[in-house]
Amino acid sequence: MLFHGFSAEHCFPVSHFTMISHTPCPQDKSETINPKTCSPKEYLETFIFPVLLPGMASLLHQAKKEKCFERKRTKFIACDFLTEWLYNQNPKRAGEPFTEFFSIPFVEERLKQHPRPPIPLSLLLTEEEAALYIQSFWRACVVRCDPEIQELRQWQKKLREAKHIHQRVKIFWAKQEQKVKCQMEDDAVPAAKMKIPSS
Repeated sequence: MLFHGFSAEHCFPVSHFTMISHTPCPQDKSETINPKTCSPKEYLETFIFPVLLPGMASLLHQAKKEKCFERKRTKFIACDFLTEWLYNQNPKRAGEPFTEFFSIPFVEERLKQHPRPPIPLSLLLTEEEAALYIQSFWRACVVRCDPEIQELRQWQKKLREAKHIHQRVKIFWAKQEQKVKCQMEDDAVPAAKMKIPSS
């Protein structure tokens, strides 16, 4: 469902997050709270939300760039973006180079077992490329609607029917196949007559 006039900044103003620089929020409380004994609320507020909320804000900004709030269908997959973002923001990977979604090890393993269907071409094309396709189709349609072009096409159709082009092509290829078959039989006869010298 599309929400016209919706903007990601309404819910997540840019100034409230430092995640644009891809720097996770500081986790001061995590040193004093034991994740195994704390309450679910403390666990979420201390260990989950400081990482997840900046990721969600980054997700909304990227969705806006991909025009997800303007179109019903896009090539942008939110789960893929969030997976890639969280994987690269993992503190255990500090100092390692950026890894694209399809290069993440567990993603590669999953896609080997469950490959995805290809993304439709209509979602991969940019607006400029799609415009070229549409304009090309429209120009061809307009040309075919021209009375002189229609007359030419009708004349070509009648010419093909009058000269039995399809039948002639079929007869031609039948003769060619017969020639090849005869030639192969002629080549096989001398080979059969050749005697194999006894040892």
